[in-house]
Order: sequence, then structure tokens, then C-alpha cells
Amino acid sequence: MGEAILEEVVRSYRGRPEKLIAALLALQRHYGYLPEPALRTLAQELGVPLSKVYGVATFYAQFRLKPRGRHTVCVCLGTACHVRGSEQIFHALKRELGVEPGDTTADGRFTLEVVSCVGACSMAPVVVVDEETHGRLDPEKALALLKKY
Repeated sequence: MGEAILEEVVRSYRGRPEKLIAALLALQRHYGYLPEPALRTLAQELGVPLSKVYGVATFYAQFRLKPRGRHTVCVCLGTACHVRGSEQIFHALKRELGVEPGDTTADGRFTLEVVSCVGACSMAPVVVVDEETHGRLDPEKALALLKKY
């Protein structure tokens, strides 16, 4: 599981609990998420309780405890999008992908996420795939969008 990077991070931050966030960022840059064995090792080497490591990793939105899919499908459920039908889009995508928000499809292709706002209200309802914003969608257009990826 990339023991070399884990050793490098541990060596860089050993005994420096104040560098927990920096160490977590380094691990996530390498793995793409924060694997449980790496968190255990990090906690031990930094001299920080595992519960604190998990507390920090779950508090900040940029940290992920599960691998992500090749493509991230993010459905906006903010007010403008909600009023224009984003809830139906969300349910259609959830059914099609067969996952709950935050989960990744079994084939590792898609991760489904929901957010409160993506800042593209004039294009509502909006779905962001990877970093590409798609607006004025309905459930059928959103499902067709998946086929492009």
C-alpha cells in the first residue's frame, strides 16, 4: 500500500503532533484518500491518539476516508437548484449509479456527492462532473451526461 510514502511521511513528522494536518494532506496526496492502516501508523508515530487523527480527518471536508471514483458527480441541492428540480436529478443519479452520497460505484468509475451550492444558480439545476459544470438539467439529461464519462 505504498509503504515507502508512509515511511517518508512518518519520518518527516515523527513526534510532531502539531503537524497532523500536514501529514494527513501528504498521505492523501499519495493515496487519494486516507487508508485506515496509514492513519494507525501516523497516530502512533506522531504520538497522537487515533481518535484525534480520525477527529481531524472527519472534521475537514477535504479529507476522504474512502477511495474516490475516476469521476466525481456532484449534485447541487441549494435553494435555486432545489426549486428547479435538483432533488429529482439526485434520485435519478443515485438509482442509476446504485450508491449513496459519498460512496463510489463498485467498478470504481463514479463517486456521488451532494453539496449545498456550487455558485452557479443562474444555470440551476446544476451537476458538476469532475470540474465541469453542467446546468439547466433534468433527470434524463443528467443520466445522459453520465454516458459521456
